[in-house]
Amino acid sequence: MSTNTLTIHPLTPERWPDLQAYFEGPAFADNPKWGSCYCQFLYVDHRKVIWAERSAEENRAQACERACNGGMQGYLAYREGEVVGWCNAAPRRLMDGFADEPDPDADRLGQITCFVVARAQRRSGVATALLAAACAGLKAQGLKWAEASPKLNAADDASHHYGPLSLYERAGFQVIRPSDHGCVIVRKAL
Repeated sequence: MSTNTLTIHPLTPERWPDLQAYFEGPAFADNPKWGSCYCQFLYVDHRKVIWAERSAEENRAQACERACNGGMQGYLAYREGEVVGWCNAAPRRLMDGFADEPDPDADRLGQITCFVVARAQRRSGVATALLAAACAGLKAQGLKWAEASPKLNAADDASHHYGPLSLYERAGFQVIRPSDHGCVIVRKAL
């Protein structure tokens, strides 16, 4: 396999060890304070869970459980057999973090929430390929729209963890409304 070959695979129980190794290795090398999340932030109901009190061990255990029972979905990008990127994308109904944001279309929405691309792989098409796979995967599940919340004025790569607005615009997403914390809601028909 050449160094330019990028392959995308959905998260499965068999691929959980790859994602765990990625999270515990290169994923957060330049942003270690987020290394304890294991992409669980939007899978918990923040009306019931005090996120700041959650440990990395709790999040790792929950991520493993969810990855193994289909309660956590997303896509892994590989180059030369190594994970170089992750996109958290799932039906909104799986993400309890949106419980306080009711949406009449919730049952038909796919939520794209996080991109974690290894520093050396950024700006090489990884996020674009992950977004395309996420949209295709959400469509295959019968969802009508894909939605995300990019930050408008991100100061650094870590602040772009929802993906930059330009990424979504290139993929045909439209801004539908402003959101909290300097974000906008973008949506695309699938």
